[in-house]
Amino acid sequence: MSQDILLQAMVYFTAAIVCVPLAKRLGLSSVLGYILAGVLIGPFLLGFIGNESHDIMHFAEFGVVMMLFLIGLELEPAKFWRMRTLILGMGTLQIGLTTLLLTGGGLLLGMSWPMALTASLALALSSTAIVLQTLKEKNQMNTTSGQSSFSVLLFQDIAVIPMLAVLPLLGPAVAAATGHDSSHSASLIAHLPSWAKTLAVLGSVGLIALVGQYLIVPALRLVSKTHLRELFAAASLLIVVAIAYLMGLVGLSPALGAFLGGVVLANSEFRHELESDLEPFKGLLLGLFFMGVGASINFDLVMETPGLILALVGGIMAIKATVLAVTGRIFKLGKEDNLTFALGLAQVGEFAFVLLSFAHQLHIMDSIWMGRLMAVTALTMAISPLLSMLNERVLLPRLGPAAAPNQGEMDRIDENNTIILVGFSDFGSTLGRFLRANGIEATILDHDAERVALLRRMGFKVYYGDATRIDLLESAGAHTAKILISAIDVPETNQKLVETIHKHFPKLELMIRARNRFDAYELMELGVTQVYRDPLESSVRIGIEALRKLGFRNYTLTRIAQNFIQADESMFRKLATESHNITQYVSRARAEIEAQEALLANERQKARRIHDHAWDSEPLRNASPEQEG
Repeated sequence: MSQDILLQAMVYFTAAIVCVPLAKRLGLSSVLGYILAGVLIGPFLLGFIGNESHDIMHFAEFGVVMMLFLIGLELEPAKFWRMRTLILGMGTLQIGLTTLLLTGGGLLLGMSWPMALTASLALALSSTAIVLQTLKEKNQMNTTSGQSSFSVLLFQDIAVIPMLAVLPLLGPAVAAATGHDSSHSASLIAHLPSWAKTLAVLGSVGLIALVGQYLIVPALRLVSKTHLRELFAAASLLIVVAIAYLMGLVGLSPALGAFLGGVVLANSEFRHELESDLEPFKGLLLGLFFMGVGASINFDLVMETPGLILALVGGIMAIKATVLAVTGRIFKLGKEDNLTFALGLAQVGEFAFVLLSFAHQLHIMDSIWMGRLMAVTALTMAISPLLSMLNERVLLPRLGPAAAPNQGEMDRIDENNTIILVGFSDFGSTLGRFLRANGIEATILDHDAERVALLRRMGFKVYYGDATRIDLLESAGAHTAKILISAIDVPETNQKLVETIHKHFPKLELMIRARNRFDAYELMELGVTQVYRDPLESSVRIGIEALRKLGFRNYTLTRIAQNFIQADESMFRKLATESHNITQYVSRARAEIEAQEALLANERQKARRIHDHAWDSEPLRNASPEQEG
């Protein structure tokens, strides 16, 4: 038996190693490479794997579970509140219109109204796994289309909770019409009345919140005191597996439970360590999940009614893309962003498998239609990367100033400067204007087509393209430039950029922006010595202005600000070695902060004896609380 498992592992890994690099070499996404690998080794082509592909799918679904757990960790309440208009507005409109249109289509195909409604709810959802993976690969997470896509996907993931709660209520209607008993299920709530099942679903959500806050966080604190990283990694896996298992016991989606668990832990002190421990497992299992999707496509069923299946695939994707385009138009997305947004989310998502299976257990969905819709779901997921490629290579070049990042033609760069500036949003544009005001021209690169078009109309010379591409960097003069400044705030993009520069342009000096300390620590681990944290200068500047209003002298303020920044930079670099151990990090940070404050207090006492009245007038000196010693 163990030999069989090892053989299956060899088959999967070999298929991935062959197909994914080939797909990337052809300019396709890794998602399509994984799906094609699954199709190739599946029971309907080469047949290297057979019925056990369903067992592999159950195991691989943990990739989706971990992905949603990590999304939950990123979803801080403050971030959710900032995006509430996009999340609630775009999400509600998309699901509402799509469900309405697909329900009408289901009724026309002869489905009962509970079956049509259930199918439409499942098919209205898009694939979080495919879309987010594609956005990250193409560095589009921080673009307008990327933020809109994330908002809709987030709303869909949350909407699965009420969907699962509503399905048991549809069971009695089906049972009354067909005579089937909808209570047959392996879950603990299988034999409860429909209203009780709904309460159980909602109660499970509340239970996860309570357990996360009052059990998981204290348990992680105990584990962290051992200072064993492998034990903390085991605890991280245990959290995800335990939540998935318990949610499965009550007949709910493990992925949904993991998402909620991540949300609960989003504000805990262990957030970053959980992310770093689970990320490698997530990537591997997600690849396995995509291969499972490819292997599970039932081509025999497709060939029985090819016309119907293809019509369903085309019709569903067309309806979803149209609704998404209308939604984007209402929320004032530009043409390029709206097209990317609409086509990117036109597929059916992994939660459709969950909802359709649950509906089948409740006898809302019959076996024939469940099989058809499962095949349709898998086919739309397989087609989605091809649709994305069509959008980038054919559609976008006709609309925007250039092709989308990573694909198609980029801008031709006709200048070579000593500085290359990557990213020209608010931070980058301020930096660019500062350099230009002092007689220094920079070659400016940005990957957001709409922003480039707007900046050009404003008179800026900005080149369109993805700065992580070697050919664009060469065109921008990376071999002769002295400094490359990254003003973007996407950690994944910065890390990829750093790796590219170190490998191909080692003489180019790097100056990289980081959103916070932990992003900066990750860049330092890659060998970047000049990292600039967003909050530092702004925070000190506000403090300077506050002290100036209290009567502090300009020269004094400049000196104490420089001292504080130097002390904070020193503390930041000392703490870098503890960034992966939150307990040791907190302990050492407290000691460093105390030492820093004592040092600065001593400097402040010395300053009272310094005649630093240059820059200031006599009245201001007299009014200052810092009197001469």
